[in-house]
Amino acid sequence: MKVDEMKKHLLLSLALVGMVALTGCEPSTQRIEKTDKVAATLGLDAEDFSQAAAEAVQKMVASGAVAKPGGGRYILAISRVINDTQQRFDTDLLVKKIRVELLNSGKVMVTTAVSAAGAEDTMSMQARELRDSEEFNQATVQKKGTMVAPEISLSGKIIQRTTSLSKSEQRVDYYFQLSVTEIKTGLAIFESETPISKRGSSKSVSW
Repeated sequence: MKVDEMKKHLLLSLALVGMVALTGCEPSTQRIEKTDKVAATLGLDAEDFSQAAAEAVQKMVASGAVAKPGGGRYILAISRVINDTQQRFDTDLLVKKIRVELLNSGKVMVTTAVSAAGAEDTMSMQARELRDSEEFNQATVQKKGTMVAPEISLSGKIIQRTTSLSKSEQRVDYYFQLSVTEIKTGLAIFESETPISKRGSSKSVSW
């Protein structure tokens, strides 16, 4: 092997070793399992939403507010849930967990055809536009008067309050406020407030 070729081979080997060394120094990406303990932050995380949803639904079921007289399930529509915190997140993170908990309770069914923000699933109405179409077997098209209107609605607000405890520490309180309204009367049949509080360094941010 010529001298020039030996130098090229040596430089290539050193470059490869350097790349391997650098790669070894970088932290590897890992999936977070459900059983893993994740460090708490001053901001809201998935565990906070799960806790708030579970506690709210437990209170709701225990109060008897969603126990339909005569049996059966209430039909629930989702109204507005307002994020009044310093963080930007989709309130569906909370609403979806509440919906799952309520469905599992056997007390409530949720309509996706009606909500304060419009239909979550527009197919219920779009499928009815097939009436009188010669391309579809009319015996398979949904008839008029088959959709079920909501009887109760869920609304709420998430509020944040930050308090300075000292020069080096602060406290952040979150309040998950929920209301269930009887649509027929417009009266609230259930209300709850679930607080979640955190303490941390004054240098930490909650967003």
